[in-house]
Amino acid sequence: MSIRRRLTVLALGGVLVTGCTSAGSPATAPSSAAPASSGTSSAAPSDAKPAPASGLPAPGLPASLTGQRPEWDRCDDVGGDWRCATVNVPLDHAKPAGATLPVALIRKEATDPKRRIGSLLFNFGGPGGSGVDMLPQLSDEYEELGERYDLVGFDPRGVSRSSGVVCRTDAEQAAAETRVDSTPDTPAEEAAFLKDAADFAAGCARRSGEVIPYTTTTATARDLDLIRHVLGDARLHYFGISYGTQLGGTYAHLFPGNVGRLVLDAVVDPTADSAGHARHQTIGFQRALDNYAGSTGQTPAAVGARITTLLASLDRRPLTVGDRRLTEGLAITGIAVTLYSEESWPLLTQALRAAESGNGAPLLRLADTYNDRDSRGRYSTQSHSQRAISCADSSERPTAARAKALLPEFRRLSPVFGAFLAWDTAGWCADWPVKGEAKTPAASAPGAAPILVVGTTGDPATPYEGAERMAKELGEGVGVLVTNKGEGHGAYGTSECVTETVDAYLLDGKVPAYGTTCG
Repeated sequence: MSIRRRLTVLALGGVLVTGCTSAGSPATAPSSAAPASSGTSSAAPSDAKPAPASGLPAPGLPASLTGQRPEWDRCDDVGGDWRCATVNVPLDHAKPAGATLPVALIRKEATDPKRRIGSLLFNFGGPGGSGVDMLPQLSDEYEELGERYDLVGFDPRGVSRSSGVVCRTDAEQAAAETRVDSTPDTPAEEAAFLKDAADFAAGCARRSGEVIPYTTTTATARDLDLIRHVLGDARLHYFGISYGTQLGGTYAHLFPGNVGRLVLDAVVDPTADSAGHARHQTIGFQRALDNYAGSTGQTPAAVGARITTLLASLDRRPLTVGDRRLTEGLAITGIAVTLYSEESWPLLTQALRAAESGNGAPLLRLADTYNDRDSRGRYSTQSHSQRAISCADSSERPTAARAKALLPEFRRLSPVFGAFLAWDTAGWCADWPVKGEAKTPAASAPGAAPILVVGTTGDPATPYEGAERMAKELGEGVGVLVTNKGEGHGAYGTSECVTETVDAYLLDGKVPAYGTTCG
């Protein structure tokens, strides 16, 4: 994948504390054997007998939903062999016979139908990323898998074509990026920061109030099981990346008997609360920045000092870029996006040099890529959906006082990203109009078939430790940890070893040894 295309994928990231998606490059051909494990743990049994599949999405769903058969038609803006359809799901799964919500799907049928395994559903992260948009763009990476699987993407509830949440206008988004200081230093800046978070929440309630109470990951997992059923699959085969791993873990917890072959890559820690996720990313982005520094022959301390000096200058006086400004917050975002992939590190070098010489355009362009802003100043609503899903999931509502309490620790962990991520905890779900579901998601899945859990040691957005914890939470014999010693957010397609291991599992059912290490 080219750097530009890779960064386009990263635009799904939205806000750093939860935003992340795949950053892979073209996949290599699968191998018939998984690489040797460097760990000492025993292998997860490849012949383990999972709980019997129910064949139904859940008890109590009416026949009008379980009896659906998607009508696949040509997609409006995607050519080739792709076809689009919708599946109706309960708006409120507690009232399955009540109002429904349409979920948008896209599919490319298996190119070797005689050897077809079934459907392989994808979620590329966010939360809030559109699978209908992303899967056709990334399908070259999954060409081998597409021979034997129907490749299926979907927009989760509250996202894009599936009653997508809308919270503010493009003009309001642009104004907030420029006017609101994301690392407030004065009472006035703090008040403006918190008011913007409250205004965003009020806009979501005003424009999408009927949907936001029902945008939880749990509800989407139940949608996923209904989709599995109407597609005709007895078990779910699934590839989740970044936030898609949280969705996959939730699905396995709810429907362990319906788990087929599941891959979780760039794994969100299911045991972390809001402060824990922010802490993980503070560590992860600083770790990636230190690795970048080493690649340039500089010390992490020298690079860190250089960047903090630049950020302090931008905090005092943003750089003018045409009719816009590069603020401290936008600069942090532009720096962060380059750390999602080692391939994009040269862009960071160029952008830092330019900003230090008074040219903020390169860093601003990188921030725009992350924030999904096009050349005409239009934003996608991915960040709106991301906020709605995250705040529906989390029962926590961190305050400014709690964010301030985190500042000393977070600044010590990362002088570059610490303050930004500490304050983000207060702005994220402040004044959210709907109660959240739980402090942390459940992921235990006793009786499920083995699930591949892939973690990359240099992942900035979902640090490697999250994969270790997910594998443990899924349970012994279920979570199968695969370690990628490398850089970047997501290993499939960037590591030949990981790609071969995943392909062997998805195509041939070969479960690698727990602790298999690549790189």
